[in-house]
This record gives sequence, structure tokens and C-alpha cells, in this order.
Amino acid sequence: MQELIGRRRRAGFVGRVDERAAFRRNLELPPEDERHRFLFHVHGDAGVGKTCLVRELQQIAQEAGALTAYVDEGTAGSVPEAMDAMVRQFGDRGRRFKELERLLTAHRERRHEAEAALAMGDPEDREGPSAGSLAVARAAQVGLGMVPVAGAFAAALDTDRLAQGADRLRARFRSQEDVQLVLSPEQVLTPVLLSELAGAAGTVPWIVLLLDTYERTGPFLGPWLHDIMTTDRYGTLPANTVVVTSGQHPFDTARWGGFADFMTDLPLGPFTESEARGLLADKGVRDEPVVAEVLRLTGGLPVLVTALAEQRPTDPDDVGDPSATAVERFLKWEPDPARRSVALACALPRRLDLDVFRTAVDCPDEDADALFDWLRGLPFVTERPDRLTYHDLVRDAMLRLRRRHSPRDWRREHERLAEAYGGWREEAAQGLLPGTEWDHRAWRELLLEETYHRLCARPQTAVPGALNAFLPACAADPAVGRRWAAMMTEAGVTADAPAVRDWGRRLSEALADGVAGAMDLLLARPGLDSGSRALAHVLRGRELRTTGDFPRSLAEYDRAIDLDPERPTAYYGRGLCHRALGAFDGALADLDRADELAPDTALYIAARGETHRMAGRFTEALADLDRAVVLEPADASTLASRAVCRHALEQYDAALADFDRALSLNPGHLWARVRRARLRGARGEWAEAFADLDETVRRAPDRAWLASERGDAYRRAGRFTDAVTELTRAVTLLPDYPSALAGRGAALHELGRTEEALTDLDHAIELDPDFTWAREVRGRLSAG
Repeated sequence: MQELIGRRRRAGFVGRVDERAAFRRNLELPPEDERHRFLFHVHGDAGVGKTCLVRELQQIAQEAGALTAYVDEGTAGSVPEAMDAMVRQFGDRGRRFKELERLLTAHRERRHEAEAALAMGDPEDREGPSAGSLAVARAAQVGLGMVPVAGAFAAALDTDRLAQGADRLRARFRSQEDVQLVLSPEQVLTPVLLSELAGAAGTVPWIVLLLDTYERTGPFLGPWLHDIMTTDRYGTLPANTVVVTSGQHPFDTARWGGFADFMTDLPLGPFTESEARGLLADKGVRDEPVVAEVLRLTGGLPVLVTALAEQRPTDPDDVGDPSATAVERFLKWEPDPARRSVALACALPRRLDLDVFRTAVDCPDEDADALFDWLRGLPFVTERPDRLTYHDLVRDAMLRLRRRHSPRDWRREHERLAEAYGGWREEAAQGLLPGTEWDHRAWRELLLEETYHRLCARPQTAVPGALNAFLPACAADPAVGRRWAAMMTEAGVTADAPAVRDWGRRLSEALADGVAGAMDLLLARPGLDSGSRALAHVLRGRELRTTGDFPRSLAEYDRAIDLDPERPTAYYGRGLCHRALGAFDGALADLDRADELAPDTALYIAARGETHRMAGRFTEALADLDRAVVLEPADASTLASRAVCRHALEQYDAALADFDRALSLNPGHLWARVRRARLRGARGEWAEAFADLDETVRRAPDRAWLASERGDAYRRAGRFTDAVTELTRAVTLLPDYPSALAGRGAALHELGRTEEALTDLDHAIELDPDFTWAREVRGRLSAG
């Protein structure tokens, strides 16, 4: 059905002759021709037909044999989501981008593990110049924040607003590849996209990427698009690629500079009178008074001209009525009263599926399917994979009409929708562990829409509940909080409720600088209950912790516990702060309390096990990590941590089994692979150890800590020349790296290069005066 509807719409496309012709001619020119353009930018006000034109350009490209992909705000809220939308469409057209699909799947999984990863730390085991966690700690000091140290990793995550995954997420990771996918996914994903596009470019005449609603997607797609089209930062875009962007704003000459010679600007205005008359004539609307009225009401806006033309009006009863609007006239000219009420009722929900439709529309069940099919064919209704949406211009007008016509009906209908969403939300919660609902996107989406309709129905009374729910939304993920604030803004505009609208805007602005600013707004508001105030302090504490400000973070967690002594997340967060400050006893006391309040929570038990491990209490650590593995048997990081404890306790076979299991679950877990290499080296299994280390370097060739690990393994294996070479590479990647410098010094000494060895060791001790192993080696060299 969708394909048939699309064909009919394309068959009826009217106007924009010059724009279509320019695009078609461009596909007839080879990329080397100076007349060829690589970018088309469509722009104009809402309702001028930008999306219709972009879809028509896509059809023209496909008819020319192009491989195409279309992205808009409904399919992408970030660069990785845009790439995901592209590869899914390429796959639908028979072109699989398998490596990019794999990485996108890994990105989706790893980004949800970010907050839990912050809970993991790797203590400095000064038994030798291992590059493990000492390397990471030093890297943090120079701002690289590379790997498995909580503070460094947290600070880097905070920079990208991704560090704040929900505290209840169960998985953790130390893999550098996974970290990179969370911290800077574009750097990992984009080269693969360009490589895959290059592979496809030789099999098709053109690749056409169409980026719609650019006024909303441009803020995140714009810089990325500029990079891939004008620089070789990620590689090169195939020459037979054409990009179409479309939005309300003109071409950004400030960003693109001299690229203007390689693009075509396509400004769109309302239909000309001849174009509008042509569309109406194609629909059989030729009576001059009717045509004149349509032109007057619509101002030539294509979405409105099309909507009225579809009704094929023949008797404009109210011609000249100054209060008439195009939407009112569209409804008037629809002869079926059931359809008129359906069109109005379905403007209330923000998105429609058949379930929502049945709730919104008061009609017999046997008529619902036919009416829903009629609705999806309307010119102002867009069909997405999982829902229908109205054009903003038409929906806004219908909402105003509905609200003003009968405020009581408005309230009752929104309350009916809210109750329906509430019921669906309760169904979605069935089978979920209590307190974990916010971890599940489907549940969150239902609550979001339920709250939207409650705000529209009764703005004044619904605001406190919406603000209270904003807190756990931010706890789940700052991106969820931003969606919540945007929903409040929209509800305020829809319901003409300035207080709701202003709250949404203020929260959105505050979130731009982090969660703490939004919490400040809420804590300054009278009437917030003690539990919500406690959660606000927890969230402020978490943000301060992720930026490494542990003293202020501790103060926030203290306030949260004073307000709500039964909140386990407050003890958990405070415990991580104590641990980061080296106060292991305080950390363990807090984690014990978190475990008491929320028994059998794997995250808390694993964090306590990690704390024991970092304190060198391997037997106690093993007991906790055993419990955590029982609760979460597929958590690769917990298995790796338990393996390290078993190694320390000389349970070598059991440790190896845990490492093997962790890496079978997550082959990209670099920390687990490095620690397995250490174990194999300790067992004298050097071939297997170097196979692991070589694999880590293959996966992340520019990571200094991995070069240091491999270099130190060469030293322990007696391969001193190889050790010096690899440790020099580590120092080149990360200058002022104490562990690598000390290891290289020890290797140089074994080669008889004592003066160079002393220089390296002195430098390492200067950088880290507490580096005991380096001092011991330096002392032996000095003694002779």
C-alpha cells in the first residue's frame, strides 16, 4: 500500500520544473565536468514543498540508476543514527555495508554501558613497569583520557554528553575500541562509511544522499558533512556522490566558504499562480471562484494547495469570509463528516499508529481500518516505518482550531489519550524488574506521550508531575532529558500554556551545559518533594564525579542521603567518589549500604568487588565478583575482573577460563585481552601472549598503553631490542609516559646502554616521584 501511495503522489507532482531539470541535468554530467555540482541545497519556509521536492529528486536519481538514502529528523538525531538510516536503506536496495553495520551495532551497545564503565578502575600494580592502569592515569594527566580509569574516561565522556548512562545499566567495558565508539563515534564510523561507499561507487553511476529537515538535523550533520565533502580527515568521498540538503535556512556560506562554486542553491517560495492553477486543474478544480478562493486562503503554499485540491471543491459557499483558513476550508470541503472529525482528532497525538488512531477517533471498530487507510493517503500526512505524522503547518492550524472550538472537548480528548498511553505503559512494565523501567526505551516513550497529553489537558496541575519525571529522565540519559524538555516546550505551545512552554525552554537551555544546570533550576523551585530533591543532588553529584571534581561531588551525595537515606544510587555514587580518592574503607561502607537497600543488584556488587580488587583484597573481591557473575553471567568486564583476581590468587586455569569467556562475549575488550596476555606470559606461554598483544595493537594501533604493554612483554621475555623499539613507539605516541620510560630504561640497561637507561629512569621518576619500581631499578643501576 505504501508503495502505491508513493507512486500516486509522485505521478501527481506538479511544479518545480526548473529545480527538477537542474538536478536531472547534473546527473548527465560526469563529476570531472566543471559544470557538475556536488551539493544541492533546497531551502524555504514551512509548507513550500521542500520534502516533496527532495523526494522527487530522489526518484529522479533512482531512475538514473543511483544508490540513494534519505535522512530526516525522524530517522536521525545524531551522526551515527544518520549513518544507520543510510545503511538500512542501502541494504533494502541490495547493497549491504556489513562492516559499518557491525560497528553501528557495537556503538549502540557500548553507548548504553558508558556510565557503568565509569565505575570501573584499574589500580596501579607497581610490580613492574606494566603499561596497564599507570599508563592510563598518566594519559589522563595530559588530557587524553584513553582507557580504563574512571576519572579520565569520565571526563572525556562528559565532554560529549555521553557519560551519563543510567546507574542501573548492568554492562561495563574497558575496550579501547568500545570507548572510542562512545566518545567519538564519528571518528570510528565515518572512515568505514567512506570506504563502503567507495566500494559501492564502482557498481552504480551515482550515489545520492538526501538530508531533509536540515534546520533540525544540520546542527549535528552540518560539521560532519563539511568534513567529509571538503577534507580528507576521514578519507575521501567518491567523486560520483551528490548530496542534497533541505531546510528552512539558506546555505551556510560562513561554514562552507569557497565551496559555493561546487553547489547549487535551490530557494523555494510558494507556488506561482500558474503552478497552483496547474495543480488544481490536474485535480479537476477549475471553477474560477473556487480557484480564486484557494489561492487567497493558501497564499500558494504547496502543502495547503494540495490539501484543498484533494477535496475537489465545486461550491465555495463562503468565498470572501475573512476568518476562513485553508485548514478550515479543507475540513469544510470534505463531504464526509466522519472523515472531517478523524482529521481533526488525529491532529492531537504527536504520532499515530493504529492503536493511537482507535483511541483518538470515535468511530465503530469496523470502520477504523478504512478511515486509517484514508488518513495515511492525505497529502499532509507523512508515513514513517512505525508511525504517521502530520505536516507541522497543518497540525498546528488544526490544533488551534480544536482548542478554540471547545476547550472541554480538548481537555477530555487529551485525557483519553493520556489514559491510553498510561495503560500501554503499565503493560510495557510487566516483566520488568521494579525500578528498571527507565532503562527501557519503549516504556519511556509511552510515559513521554502520556505526560504530553496530560500537560495539554490540564497544564497547571500536570506541571509538577512532569518536572518530577524530568529527573529520572535525566538519570536515564541526558538525551532522554533533552527529549523531555522539548516535549514540555511543545506541550506548552500546543496548549497555549506559557508556564509549561517556559519550563521546557529553560530546561533545554540549561541542559546544553550539562545536567547540573537543569538540577539547579529544579532545586530552586519550591514544592519539589524530598525524594525528587535527593535525586537532583544525586545527578549533580554524578556530573561532578564524571568531571573529576570529587570533593564537590561528595557534598552533593551527602545532601542526597540527608534528604533520602534509603536511596541506593546516592550511596553507590558516593562510594565511587571515595574509591577514586583512595578511601577504600569509606567506599566499601557505602557500597555495602547500596547492596543492603537494593539486594542482588549486579552493578553495586561488581563495584564493591572492583573496590576490593583495587585495594588488593583479592579474596574478598573474588567473593563479590562471583555473586555478580551469577546475577549477570554475560557481563564481559565482570568476568575479566574476576580473572584478574584469580590470576593474583594463582588460580591460573580458572583465570584463563574467565578471560576466554569474557573475550568470547566481547572480542574487542582490549583490557581483558591485555590481562590475558599477562597471565599467559606469567605461565611462560609467550607465543599465545604475543598473539593477544599483537591483536590489541592491530585493533588500536595508535594507543600508547597497548604499545607499552607489548614492549614490556618483550622485556620480560628477554627480547630487549624489540622492547626498546616498541616502548619508543609508546613514548612517541604519548610523551612523558612514566611507565613506558621506565620500561625502556630497564631494557636499555640489559643492552648495556646504561647512560640512556639512567636518562629514561630519571625522567620517569621526575614525572612520578612515587613510582617505586622505577626507583628500585634506578637504584640497582646506580649501585653498579
